[in-house]
Amino acid sequence: MPNPQPPSAPASPEVIDIERALSRITYLSTRARQHERLMALAGVPLDRAAVALLRQIADSEPLRPGELANRLGVEASHVTRQVHQLQKSGYVSRVPDPDDGRAQRIELTGLGREAIQRIRDAGVRGMQAALGSWSPEELRRLATLFHRMVDDFLAYAADDESGQEVLEAAGPES
Repeated sequence: MPNPQPPSAPASPEVIDIERALSRITYLSTRARQHERLMALAGVPLDRAAVALLRQIADSEPLRPGELANRLGVEASHVTRQVHQLQKSGYVSRVPDPDDGRAQRIELTGLGREAIQRIRDAGVRGMQAALGSWSPEELRRLATLFHRMVDDFLAYAADDESGQEVLEAAGPES
């Protein structure tokens, strides 16, 4: 199966700077110490994988475990184990899939919704403190551009996946 190739034109200095900034912010936001601090501020005892799963569920309608795994880019077995733990702790529940009575979807419980809200509130307070010297106009511009960038990344990923599916369907000679 061929690997998708990045564009052959050299990247502009601006794109290189953006990639470096994104790498830095990703590193900062995924550090274990940062996660522990956020959980302490939120008063929620969850690991990073559980928080990612709860955030995904909170941002969508109830989903099947396989769809959660696809959206998170992880193996279904990881989601199954995590859902089991979150269900035992009272953060999620399984509900029948209205489209297929044999399947189940995962949804937040009241405790799960409260936990996600506390985590988001703690994150927003930290972000507000970090960006406290920014003007409202600068914050609006950043939010607009950031949403645009994420939308473009998602569109690129979808196009890339569609192209890969076409290559896979065409067979090994393409």
